[in-house]
Amino acid sequence: MSTPDLTRRLVHMPRTGKRLLALTLDASLCALTVWLAWMLRLEHWIPFSRMHAWATLGAWLLGLPVFAWFGLYASIFRHAGWNAMLALGKAAAVYGLLYALVFTVIGVSGIPRSVGIIQPLLMFVALGLSRVAVRLWVGDLYRELLARINSPGVLIYGAGQSGMQLAASLMRMPHQRLVGYLDDSPALQGRRLDGLPVHAPSELGQLVSEYRIGSVLLAIPSASVERRKQIVELLRSHAVHVRTLPGMADLVRRGVHASDLHDLNIEDLLGRDPVQPDEALLARHLGARTVMVTGAGGSIGSELCRQILQWQPGVLLLLEQSEYALYEIHRELTAAVAQQPERAPVQIVPLLGSVQDAARLDAILPAWRPDIIYHAAAYKHVPLVEHNPLEGLSNNVWGTLVCARAAARHGVGQFVLVSTDKAVRPTNVMGASKRLAEMVLQALHDEQNARPRAHRTCYTMVRFGNVLGSSGSVVPLFRRQIEQGGPVTVTHRDITRYFMTIPEAAQLVIQAGAMAHGGEVFVLDMGEPVRIHDLACRMIELSGQRVRDPLQPAGGIDIQVTGLRPGEKLYEELLIGNATSGTDHPRILKAQEHFLPWAELQAQLERLAEHMQAQRHDDIRALLLQLVDGYQPTGPMVDWVQQRDPAPAPRAAPGATGRVVAFPPRPRVTNDAPAAAP
Repeated sequence: MSTPDLTRRLVHMPRTGKRLLALTLDASLCALTVWLAWMLRLEHWIPFSRMHAWATLGAWLLGLPVFAWFGLYASIFRHAGWNAMLALGKAAAVYGLLYALVFTVIGVSGIPRSVGIIQPLLMFVALGLSRVAVRLWVGDLYRELLARINSPGVLIYGAGQSGMQLAASLMRMPHQRLVGYLDDSPALQGRRLDGLPVHAPSELGQLVSEYRIGSVLLAIPSASVERRKQIVELLRSHAVHVRTLPGMADLVRRGVHASDLHDLNIEDLLGRDPVQPDEALLARHLGARTVMVTGAGGSIGSELCRQILQWQPGVLLLLEQSEYALYEIHRELTAAVAQQPERAPVQIVPLLGSVQDAARLDAILPAWRPDIIYHAAAYKHVPLVEHNPLEGLSNNVWGTLVCARAAARHGVGQFVLVSTDKAVRPTNVMGASKRLAEMVLQALHDEQNARPRAHRTCYTMVRFGNVLGSSGSVVPLFRRQIEQGGPVTVTHRDITRYFMTIPEAAQLVIQAGAMAHGGEVFVLDMGEPVRIHDLACRMIELSGQRVRDPLQPAGGIDIQVTGLRPGEKLYEELLIGNATSGTDHPRILKAQEHFLPWAELQAQLERLAEHMQAQRHDDIRALLLQLVDGYQPTGPMVDWVQQRDPAPAPRAAPGATGRVVAFPPRPRVTNDAPAAAP
């Protein structure tokens, strides 16, 4: 019989049975302490014999009634506290006086008088230790048993090796009432694995009500994304908290532990089975080369750095204007390099600076001579850019222009812009600024191709939709709101978005860049768009909660519709027109889209810069309507600064970073012709 089973039987014994058990224990301690007292008196070991009978009988006749009188058999051992121990001390003292009076003061023939002193002392110690032992053993185990009984049940989905290892780990954890397994295999259903039954998934509803199942743990690390989606859709119809294990690669390396469990990421549901990259192509493209990532501390920039590091560049330059973000990504990448001493070392260089600072770039690029620049630096939060339009345009348009022109001046072989689906028929300043950034690269590529030169920078753009888990994604926001008990806020019940995981997006950006010849707008296959309201419902249900609705007004988590934010639209698109062609990669398309020649675009950018410098918001809006195909703002341009001060002072020209009075403004790069390579 196992210890928990024995504990359960002891706890659930009738009161009379428990008292008889306590009396039997104390009677045994009386006999044991008489024997020990005799041996201490004689100073050698002797067997228990009839000569000890009178001393033992005396202990029984004097001790057990005294102990009962002081209530030692009325208290519950597992709850014994200070008052119970005080009563035990009093009982032992009275018993000791009586026993010493009989066997020491009066004396009994054949029994050493010292036994009358030694035995009560030993009995007091034995009584105290027995009560403490019962409290620790029965009491603590009973509380743990109650916690297990009262805690919601747990099922493991997957009765394979990972599931069994997870079950063994959970058995050692308190507050985990493991009920059994769920498995798709008919060969396993109805069997028992280490005493735990294996059920069919169709039995989940019955199990939830019968065993109060609160959690289902997915132990299927090798299952495809599509299979995981099917399983999760089954689990969504039941109020269970779904958690999962990491990927098989991690588990093979270090085994399965309960600490590996984490809440089911929505990325697991919206992602797709990965397409393996062309390793030979990426190794040739990145291996032993000098690569620079702007915005290296951001969501996409940092993931680009992680994946570039896998392909062993010689030097990885991290350009970031946020000191903390740069510190974090540099520390992470440096630690990753240190953990793989067998690989060729990669020099990781953290560089503080703004992409709008031409002088800073003119210092960095000739010093390190990067072969490739991935331009991920951008302001991308739609409402923030909508209310800070001048900064958004400066960073997204002129930051791209400054970097692209610097790349040409210093002989950078390739320049890859990370763009967004919000650049397609935008309704906000952020999307319009990103489309203008694309047009800048298209025009620069076209202009340099018209001029014979020794060197040409390969400009290319990669456009994709929302990235799950990025700083602007709804997923972290929904997760925080669910943890706080709601409400979960969505801007519109019908709003839809394309989604992609951060690693998948970064991988495809690198893959597209490796296939580029110049001037292309690559579009990533984002799959089917996702309704944000459905996403919120799914996340709530997978956390073990219910969505509050008219049919279930009490309990659950409420979803509140807050209304579209400034510049936000219901549907996003990836293509301006329908002219697309395939590439060697099944998830990467190539779009053919209209752009202005450089001479015309440069003139328009100069006009835009003048309007921005004078802070003429209506003129800026009108010019964006003219320049960006399909731009349809939902309202007037609202700048928080302009709202506060209708006549603000003129600002520095875009591209000029001398914004501190003590320093003169730097030359405006927008007035320069495309620079020839040195």
